[in-house]
Amino acid sequence: MQGYNVLMIYNSDMDRLLMCMRLKEPYKGLRNLVGGKIEPGESGMDAAYRELYEETNISRDQITLRHLMDFKYYYQDCYVEVYAGKLNGDVEVAGDENELYWSDLNQDFFDMALFAGEGNIGHMIEQVKMSGVLN
Repeated sequence: MQGYNVLMIYNSDMDRLLMCMRLKEPYKGLRNLVGGKIEPGESGMDAAYRELYEETNISRDQITLRHLMDFKYYYQDCYVEVYAGKLNGDVEVAGDENELYWSDLNQDFFDMALFAGEGNIGHMIEQVKMSGVLN
């Protein structure tokens, strides 16, 4: 079963979320969170920090990630680990895999015409709010 991660990266004020515009399938043209594959033999947490650095240039010392939840897709033979973190301060993000941008939180993240993940992004944001994991 292939593992993936998705990373919810909040700015230090918790009023913006790092997003990307997908440049390739799946979800080409839609807004998404950053993330990627978990390599064989790699822990989920190590993969999360590796993907975060590869896709955004944010290093382990600039943020603490929390493992929030998982989604298991039996018919697609894969699972997704969801991590959330709040930056320790201002950082310069950079990446060439997808176009990165900071989104304010006053969006309808359940809008499937704009956001990838069939509403999961909205669900994950609500879980961060409810859990208080980043307070």
